[in-house]
This record gives sequence, C-alpha cells and structure tokens, in this order.
Amino acid sequence: MHATDFLSKHTTIPDVPVLVLYGTERYLKLEALKLIPGLEDDTEEVALTRTTGKDADLKSVCDELLTISMFGDKRIVIIDDADDFVSQNRAGLEKYVSNPSKASLLILDVKSWPKNTKLAKATDKIGLNLECGELKGAALVKWLVKTAAEAHQKQIDRDTAALIVQLAGDSLGLLQQELDKLASLVGDADTISPEDVTRVVGGWRIETTWAMLDAVRDGETSKALECLDKLILAGDAPQKILGGLTFTFRKLAEATEYARQTRDLPGALRSAGVFPAAIGPSERYLKRLGFDKASRIFQMLIDADANMKGGSRVAPKLQLEALFVKLAG
Repeated sequence: MHATDFLSKHTTIPDVPVLVLYGTERYLKLEALKLIPGLEDDTEEVALTRTTGKDADLKSVCDELLTISMFGDKRIVIIDDADDFVSQNRAGLEKYVSNPSKASLLILDVKSWPKNTKLAKATDKIGLNLECGELKGAALVKWLVKTAAEAHQKQIDRDTAALIVQLAGDSLGLLQQELDKLASLVGDADTISPEDVTRVVGGWRIETTWAMLDAVRDGETSKALECLDKLILAGDAPQKILGGLTFTFRKLAEATEYARQTRDLPGALRSAGVFPAAIGPSERYLKRLGFDKASRIFQMLIDADANMKGGSRVAPKLQLEALFVKLAG
C-alpha cells in the first residue's frame, strides 16, 4: 500500500510486530512514524532504540526486540538506511519474522523492498509494508488536491495544483508547507486560486519565472534569457523550467484552438484559463505571432519535452534558449 493512501485512511499504525517503510520520500516516512502511539510523545510506555543499518548488529537487534520489560513498556527498534543490513541478514530476519515478539515493533527504513522476496511476503502477512515512493505527474497533483481538502478544507483545482508543483517542485514536505501558507493566506475563503499561488509560492524564483515568461510572450528575448541564466545558476533544473513554460504556453495554444472555432480571441483566452491580467498582453502576442505559428505552439512544447528527455544530445539549457526564440516569434 502506498503511504499516501494509508495516511488518508488511518490515524494510527496498527499493532503489528514489523513495519517496513520503503522508498525515497522522507516526508512520508516521517508522517507514518507520527502515527505510532507513544513514539512522538516520547512516553515512558515506549522503549526506543534507533540505529542505522551500518551500525546495526542482527543479534543485538533481536535481543532488544525479544527482551521482556518488567514495566510492560513496548519496545521499538528503528533501523534507518537499512538496505545493506537487510541484504546481509536476510536469513536471520526471515527467522525472526516467522516468530516475532508481539510486545515489540521492528521498523525497517529502506529505499528498495522487492515484493517477490520471501522476507517481503512474510512481513506483508504479519506486519505492514508501506510504500513511501515519490509521487509524480497526475498522482502528485491528485495528492495536492486531496490534501488541501482533507487537511485544510480548501478547494483547489487540478490546474492550480499543477502550478504549485511547477513553482515549488515535487518534494511532498515542501508542498505541504506551501499548502499551509496558502491556507493561512486565504483565511475563511473556500478556494485557493492561481492568483493566491503566485503571491505565496516560490519567493524570488516565482517573480523571476513570471518575468521570464512575460518576456518570451512580449518578444523580449534578451530579458528572457537573462532570467533563465539566473534560475539555472540558482539550481533550477531545465526540466522544471520547461514545466513552467509549458503550464503558461499550453493555455495560449488552447486559446488558439478555441479562437479558431469561435472567432473570439479574448473569450478564448478566458476559456483557456489565462489569468485576467494577462488577457490583453496574450491577445497581442497571438496576433503578432499569427495563427499559423500560434497553432504550432503545442508541437513546439511536445518536441521540447521529448528532446529534454533524451531525444537530443544538445544541452538542455541550449534547448530552452532555442525554444524561447521560437516562441517569442
């Protein structure tokens, strides 16, 4: 089971002898640990031992788990970065899991946990295996929408959630922080809007990103490339920058198709979800570009994405620069 599904349905970890947290998303692992009774509060009812895989010794771990406390406290042993520990002690762990202490909890924090191994199958029967892998694409957007509703009672549409991801990245911990800030900003309002997002998320990066996108739209290529250099030097990946570019120019491509049918360009821009303040500049941009070239915006974005994912040997930054020139007209 993926941890996001488990966390949305449970308020506590069930009383199991083994818990495996596998994957690379640290935020989900920390959230899961919060659901273990007594662990977060550091109560006397819990005897906690925590170590890393490279320092752990199987005999010592098993001795700790099998020791019966005269005070009746629950024993918890957490092994962080346990991949090598599991590989080196697989047979011993299989033996322990076949007859675990019901008064103790062994927690394995690993990156990889193949489901077809004997150990994984055994822990799945008597314990709990939670996948804490990264969320990407539609799954990440869905998580944001759901988290906003469940944790903050705020509505957020998929496009706005996608905008948050484009600006803040795909770290769940960071996205949760941004949601907290947004919920606080909108107060009693039921909905988080794109305008709210642009005011809160990303700091100077969002200002630089919007300035860059506006410069591309307005044909100010030198300014756009200057902003691109700043974002690259600050550590933003070209793929992430392309995502922000796609978020904005996809709407202009959609507006072009709507306008072809309705002959109402301002109305088409509104229907495509272009921000109200950008309607005028976007209308002038598409008219300057001309219908033939504007109708190729979608294909430009698709080609750039494919090239960025290995379809071209050209450096990603140079690919972005070439795309800026094409889009600027």
